[in-house]
Order: sequence, then structure tokens, then C-alpha cells
Amino acid sequence: MEASKRVIVSRAALVHNFALCRRQANGAGIIALVKADAYGHGMLECARLFANLGAAGLAVADAVEGVALREAGLAVPIYVLAGLAPQTVPGIVAHNLTPLVSDGAMLERLAHEAQRQKRVCTVHLKVDVGMGRQGALPEDFPELTRKALSLPAIQIGGMMAHLPKADDRNSDHSERARDAFARVSAVARALVPYPLFCHLASSGALFYVADSRFDQVRPGIALYGCYPGGAAGKKSAGAPDLRPAMSWTADILLVRQVPAGHSIGYDCTWITKRPTKMAVLPLGYADGYLRRLSNRGQVLIAGRRAPVLGRVSMNLTVVDVTDIPGVDAGDEAVLLGRQGADEITADELAGWMETINYEALCLIGRLNRRVYQD
Repeated sequence: MEASKRVIVSRAALVHNFALCRRQANGAGIIALVKADAYGHGMLECARLFANLGAAGLAVADAVEGVALREAGLAVPIYVLAGLAPQTVPGIVAHNLTPLVSDGAMLERLAHEAQRQKRVCTVHLKVDVGMGRQGALPEDFPELTRKALSLPAIQIGGMMAHLPKADDRNSDHSERARDAFARVSAVARALVPYPLFCHLASSGALFYVADSRFDQVRPGIALYGCYPGGAAGKKSAGAPDLRPAMSWTADILLVRQVPAGHSIGYDCTWITKRPTKMAVLPLGYADGYLRRLSNRGQVLIAGRRAPVLGRVSMNLTVVDVTDIPGVDAGDEAVLLGRQGADEITADELAGWMETINYEALCLIGRLNRRVYQD
């Protein structure tokens, strides 16, 4: 049975965005972020596509995601970004995942498990240049590197850091953090007697922070067609022409007329000011169309904007189509994406939701049936 609501993911947009990121990387390898179910776009589908396009690696949040990719047949390097709990160490080693490691104790656990399995565990060491969540401090990084070199069954594949303000073009924090990373990476290369892959740039740094590419880059939100920093990032000089990969549509359930002075939705937060033709949509906050969009959000119907009336319910949302002629049950409403000459972007939708494009995409993609189009 065909669903009455759907998230549509454009493979063509993903291919286009990957090519733009590769061009922007200027020879650096692409580690494609597919964590959080590929920002709501579907981890397995996107991972296969990016691997086929030549990604140097894939990045996930945790070991569970990494193991799922291995079990699906992905053979490229898989980086586990968010650290690892002790109980995940056997799976990390067994499935040849590459964890990011910040401390000696975890290195010892990995080395012990790798010896037990008669394997070698490749790690990337993480340095903290200002994010503050994980990573060895720059002054402690040489000691962490020596520790890794001393352990049997541990191979240092590279080192990395993450910039906390890469999206902010008005701050010099990223340049100072980049320079700190460059100094630490030079020390690491001097200590390690074999080549290392050093990587710093996420989408924001890839577009906005000069000389941040090093050996590899880690684009995430840009692969899915959104700009780091939202609409402000899109307006930045030199921003590439990304294409949104996700759209979200629903088929109208019902169109009905109500008189002026009629209440709509829970708590009667909207009272019609005129005779109103309204359309009922088959989705609500259970599908990721947040209650915060009540009396605030808009959808596209017949290429025109229809405002949300009243509270968004768990499974239903009402919009005003009084000024849109010819609307009937079964017509398409676009909650995210383009219809006709107008478009509701992830940034606009996220603004109504009082959040960022990252969160909006993750939420919507995970809570709705996905359809892929070429």
C-alpha cells in the first residue's frame, strides 16, 4: 500500500553534492559522514552510494552503526567518531572499524582485544583544539602518540580534530585552532615512522576555513545539500551550489469549509476570522512535524503557501487553503522541498521549529518512510 506521507531522497542530489565536496577538497580524500542514519537520509543507501563514488572512508557515530555497514558488505575504512564504550571493543576489532581514541586506557583495551583476536586494530588519535568534548590536549598529544606506538597490535592510521566554530566566518577561532592542529600534526608525523592521514575539516571548514584540508576531509551536512551555518552559510562568498537531497510530502486527507468564529485544534488556539477552507494533512508531531509549528508553519499546495491553523496534533495537521483554488483530497502538500516556483528549505522549516537544519533532517528522515529517486 502506498503511504500517504513520504520523505523523498534524491540520489542525483547526493551525487552532485559529493562531486562539489570533492572539488572543494582539492585532492584530499573524502570521509563521508553517514552517522545518525546519514542525517536522516538512510545510512546504508547513502553509504553504498558514497563508497561507489570513491569515498576514502565512511564515518559513523558508534560501533553499532559501523557493524551494520560491515554486515551490509561495505569494505571501505569506517571511522567511529563518537568514542567507544568498553563493551564495544570486541566488535570494533572484529569488524575492522577505526575508532577515534583520546586516551591511553582505551588504547590498552583495544590492544589487549586485538591480541586476543590475533588482529591489528587501526586507530586515529584525536587532539582537542577547542571543541572540549574529547581528545588529548595538544601538550599531551605526543605522550598519547608514544603510548600508541608502544602497544602491540595497534596501528596509528592518522589523527584528527574537530572545529567548534567552523560555520562562523566572523570568528578567527578556527584559524587559530587550525594552526594548533598543524603544529600537533607535525609533531605526530615526526614521531610515527610511517605515513599518517590527518583530517580536520568538516563541511564548515571545507567551505570557509582556508588551509584546513590536510590529507582528508569529513563533509556531513553538505553532502545532503544543506549549508553549515544555515542560510547565512549559503550567502557566504564562494559557497558552492548545493542541492537539497530531501523533500517531504503528504497527500491531503480532507478539505472542508468552516464558518468565521470556528475553533480549530486542541486548546482552540486558532479561531477563524473569516469563512475558511481548510485542508487536513495525515501527519503531526509523531512524524516529526513538531508541535512548535502550531500557528507558525507553512506548507506548499499547488505551489502556494498554506499556513498551519491551530495546534499540530500527534497525527493530523490543519492548513488554510482558502486562497488556493481547486484544492481537493489527494492533492500533494509539500512540507519540505520545492513545488512550482516556491520552496520550503530545511533552514526555513528548522527556523519555525527553533532548531537547526541538522536536527530537522535527522528527525524527519528517521520518522517517515523514505523513497529514493534517481
